[in-house]
Amino acid sequence: MKILNPQVTADIDQGKPIKLDLGSGGYSRKGFYSVDHLELDGVDILANLNEPLDLLPNNSVEYVYSRHALEHVQHLLPLIREIHRITKSEGLVEIIVPHFSNVYGYSDPTHVRFFGLFSMYYFVSPENQPDLRKVPSFYTEVRFIIDSIELQFYRSGLIDRLFAGIFSKVVNRNIYWQNFYERRLSNFSMPGKYDI
Repeated sequence: MKILNPQVTADIDQGKPIKLDLGSGGYSRKGFYSVDHLELDGVDILANLNEPLDLLPNNSVEYVYSRHALEHVQHLLPLIREIHRITKSEGLVEIIVPHFSNVYGYSDPTHVRFFGLFSMYYFVSPENQPDLRKVPSFYTEVRFIIDSIELQFYRSGLIDRLFAGIFSKVVNRNIYWQNFYERRLSNFSMPGKYDI
C-alpha cells in the first residue's frame, strides 16, 4: 500500500474523516479518494485489496464506496475486516457488486466470486438478519447493519428498457419479493446487479 496523494496523509494527520472509493480505477466520486491497485492518473492510494490497508488508521473513514470491485478480490473476508476496522462506527459502506444472475459477470475472467441477496448478511448479527433466512455469522467477528439492498436491472435493450423500471419496483418492494425473484425468477429474467 502506498499513499500517492499527500492530501490523504494531511487529512488523516489532522483527524479529518475521509471518504474512499475502492477499486475506482482513477475515476472516483467527487469528494472521495480513489483507491486502486494500478497506478493510474487520479489514483490517490495505491493498494491491493487482497492485502491489509495498513496505512489507514482505525476509524479514519466516514464513507467507503465500492462499485464493481469486490467480485475481483480473492480474500474477501480479510478485506471486509479491514473495511470494518477503518470505518467509523457511524460511517457508511456502500457496495455494488454483480448479482449471480448477471450473465455478463461470467464473461470477465478476473471475477472470482458472485453475490446473492443474503451475501452481506453473513456480516450481520443474527438478531439483525431477516427472519426469512438466517445465515451463519461465525466466519468473522465484524458486524455491520444493512440499511438497504436493491436489485437493479440492466436496461441494455428495448425489452429491458420497457420492463426494467416496473420489474425493479415490484422486486424491490421488500426482501420477500427480492427473495422470490432470486429463488424463482432470476434464471428466467433480466440480469441483475446487487446493490447494498
